[in-house]
Parts: sequence; C-alpha cells; structure tokens
Amino acid sequence: MGSQTGFDHQSVRTFKMLQPSQWDDYFLYAQIDELELDVFASELEEIKPNVRDMLMSSSPAELGHGSAKRKVLLIYLMTSLGVAYHFENEIEKTFAHAFEQIDDMIANEHELYTISIFFWVFRTYGYNMSADAFKRFKGDDGMFMDSLAKDAKGMLSLYEAAHLRTTRDYIMDEALSFTMKHMESLAGQVRPHLSRLIQNALGLSQHWNMEILVAMEFISFYEQEEDHDETLLKFSKLNFKLLQLIYLKELKMVTKWYKELDFASKLPPYFRDRIVELHFFVISMYFEPQFSSARIMLTKFYTVETITDDTFDRCASISEAENLANSLERYTLHNDCYDVQDGHTQPDYLKFVFTFILDVFKDFEGEVGSEGRYYSVKGAIEEFKRLVKSNLDLAKWAQISHVPSFEDYMEVGEVEITMYATMAGTLMGMGHIATKETYEWLRSRPKVIQSLSINGRLMNDMAGFEDDMSRGYVTTGVNCYMKQYGVTKGEAFKKLHQMRVHNEKIVNEEFLTIKDVSRRVLKEAINCARMTNVAYGYGEGLTHPEGKIKEYIISLYVELIRL
Repeated sequence: MGSQTGFDHQSVRTFKMLQPSQWDDYFLYAQIDELELDVFASELEEIKPNVRDMLMSSSPAELGHGSAKRKVLLIYLMTSLGVAYHFENEIEKTFAHAFEQIDDMIANEHELYTISIFFWVFRTYGYNMSADAFKRFKGDDGMFMDSLAKDAKGMLSLYEAAHLRTTRDYIMDEALSFTMKHMESLAGQVRPHLSRLIQNALGLSQHWNMEILVAMEFISFYEQEEDHDETLLKFSKLNFKLLQLIYLKELKMVTKWYKELDFASKLPPYFRDRIVELHFFVISMYFEPQFSSARIMLTKFYTVETITDDTFDRCASISEAENLANSLERYTLHNDCYDVQDGHTQPDYLKFVFTFILDVFKDFEGEVGSEGRYYSVKGAIEEFKRLVKSNLDLAKWAQISHVPSFEDYMEVGEVEITMYATMAGTLMGMGHIATKETYEWLRSRPKVIQSLSINGRLMNDMAGFEDDMSRGYVTTGVNCYMKQYGVTKGEAFKKLHQMRVHNEKIVNEEFLTIKDVSRRVLKEAINCARMTNVAYGYGEGLTHPEGKIKEYIISLYVELIRL
C-alpha cells in the first residue's frame, strides 16, 4: 500500500482500521424493473384524485368547525404516512383558513388527542399555535391531570407535540416530563401496533426523525388501525413502494460511480467506506421523488465531505493537511489549472483526494450551469473551503493533544461538523427554490443553522467519545468541557445534553418566526437535525452502522413493502 500510494506511515497520526462496507457490491447488481416503476406511478396517479377529494370535499370558506377539525386530522395522517407532498397547495389553502379560526375551532375541544394533533400539525407547517391550549388539561394544583394517563393515543400525541416547543413554551416542558413518566408503562397496556409506535417515539420523536422512517413505521401502524381508510392506505403503500424503487435505482447509480473511483486501491485504509449509508442519510434532506437528481448530487457531496474529514482526522500529517487545505483554498470555478501544492513531493493518495474533490465540483458545475445557477456551486465551494479550514485547525490541535477552552473549541467545531457545508450542498440540488439570497442568508450565519451546528457537534463528540479516546484523539467537546469546568464525564454529558435541548427549542422558534426565507429552505434545516439525530441516536451511525442504521437500510432498500 505504501508504494502504491506514496503513503508514509511514520509521518502521520495513528489511525484505526475501520469496519469495511457491509454491502460491498450488493446494490451494484440490484435489479430495477422500469416497467414496474411506471405501473406504480400510473396507479398512484389514478388514486390521487380520490385522496384529494377527501381533503377538499368543500372549499375552505365553507368549512364548519367540525369539517375543519376532520381536515386537520387528515393532514396529520397524510404527513405521517409520507404523502402530504402530493397535496401541498391544497394543504396550504386549508391552513390559511383554518388557522384564522383556530381559537373558535378548539374553544370547546377537550380531547387531548385532538388538541395535541392540532398543535403538532400547525407548528409543523409553520403556524404558531399557542401552547396555552394545553392549560385546559391541568387540574387545580396546576399539574397535568392524572386521568389523562389512561388515554394512550392522547398521551403519545401530547408527547409528540411537546417536541415542537420553543424557549417560551414552559407548559410543553411540563408536558414532556408528564408524558415520559407514563409512556413506558402505557406501551405495555395497549395493542402491539400502538405499543410499537410508542416505543419508536420514545427512541426518537416524529418531529426529529427522518420523514421516510416515520412513513415506514406509520404505514404499518395505520394498516392495523380498525378505522383506517382503505383508499388512503393503498395510496400510501403505493407511494412508499414507488419511493423505494426510486431510491434503489439511485443507489445503484451512485454505487457504480463510487466503485469506479476505486478508493480502496488509491487510498490507505483510513476512510469510511459508506456510500450506501451516505445515500440513506441524504434521503433525510429530501425524500420526495422530484428530488432524485438532487439526492444523487448530494450523495456525491457527502462523499467529498467524508473523504475530506477522514483525511484530516485520521490520516494526513500536518504538512500534508496544510498543503491540501492551501490548494483547495486557491480553487475557483471555471479553473482547471490547480494541482496539489508542491505536488511532486506529496504522496499519491493526497493527489488523488485533491483531484477527486475538484472533479466532483466540476461535475456539479456542469449539472447546474445549464440552469444559470453557478452561484449555488460557488456557494457550496465557499462553505466547503470554510469546512476544510476548520478540519485543519482541529487537526493541528489534535496533533499536539491540545484541549482548548470549550468556547474556542466550539467556534471551530461548529463549522467542522459540516452543517453549513451540508446545507449549501443540499440547496445546490434544489433548483430555483435556493436563490442567491438564500446563500447570502446562509453566509450570514443565521441562528437556526448555528443552533443545528452546535447540536451536531455535541452529538458527534458524545457518540464518538470512546472511539476518539481509544485512538488517542482528545480534542473533543467533552474533554474541553470537563477540563474548563472541572467536572466528570457524566456531568459533562448531562450539561451538553441540556445545551442540545435548548438549541432544539431555538430551531423550532426560528422555524416559526423567520419570514424572509422560504419554508422549504427552513425545512431543510430541520431535516439536517433529523439526519443528525438518526446518525447519532444509536451510536456513531456512519462510523459504526452495523446496528440500527443497518436495520433501517434493510427495511428501506432490501425488504420492499408488500402491497
């Protein structure tokens, strides 16, 4: 390997051999029946008008309170089943009228399930329904009434609603504590399909979970509900099957691209071989079929981020890292003349990494250039350069086992966790939804993205703490906090978790209050958080995907839904 790549083992930090890909060429040989895709798409279009009629059986202006309630509850089902994107215009029309009369609609409503679903749905779609609606469920002692604990669906819905709380929603803090006291025992008292839904929610709430995983779990739940609507269920299952086939087709394409690059023969074995997992995480950003090209593009961008991160974090010497960073800093669009600084003295593996990065960005330039959106590639490159600089800064600290102040560490670590670059890469594939002004907004470092970055950094450092320490990597947020405040690991974890919770509230707050950025762009910020939660909810999911992440991948790409 050394002679093949020019890699000097004596000049770099020690790296641990990572688990190879669990999938190898599996998806490269996946059989995709294009005719089957067309058949499912046609069936979906045939049923779609019937589902639309369920939502628009009367005009918004003619809605009575009972009809409005039914429609809001239906929108909740559509969202949970993963089919709401088919009816975005109809849903917005419904909300525009329904939110105006929200106070009248809920004035005489005393069903916990209904109020909780209303709160969840309105806030999910950017309408700031007041949390004061839940005061009706408190007793004279100011506490939530114990009798509520008998209502399993109501409690689950209240639990889910509480995850959309802001920094001012103190009653929702109480609601979350109240429901969590009872949820585990409730799961053992209800029918199996509801029990599974409760257990899944306790693992990760719907609001902070990937939409495609929510749909996968909710379709199974809804099918076993006695009062389910057959048309809506069939539509949802067809939609999910179609999405699975589209994802499988995409994964086959990106696997072929990845295999042809032949990283295994070009690089020392320091990198994470995770093209399947990267595509899975990309689905978090946009799961809808119209974003197929965007998902392929973003999977390639994620691969660039991962290879770059691993090169700085696990392999390159400081001089190599500096040369790579300096070479990338000089790169601009429409320029083919750059080589790795002092390329003749650099190892082959580093030349390969540099060339790979540039080739991917050139491909992006060609893809979006025809749309007149060079600004989006330029914006992605700018954020990527900031990411590389932060990679280098952390590498320098790690090389000398430096543990800076927590504040200094987070200033660098928030950028290195890739949230800003990931948002820029995500926007790149969204067509004219992502305007020049959107990239200017991202460059301004808005509070919502900053909060997401802090949380991503903290989750990464907590989930990967043992792995980092085992390879002598001490420059982490956990160690910085422990050193600065003289606390134990357990105390540091507790405090960092509290920071995460606070930042989640800020993200929810910003989603409701920002008005000069499109809701779809803001939703991508929420989707970043969802991806992070799934990635780190059960350990360090990209580095060690053999557990829950593998289960998700099997359910999504291998065991296709039965119709």
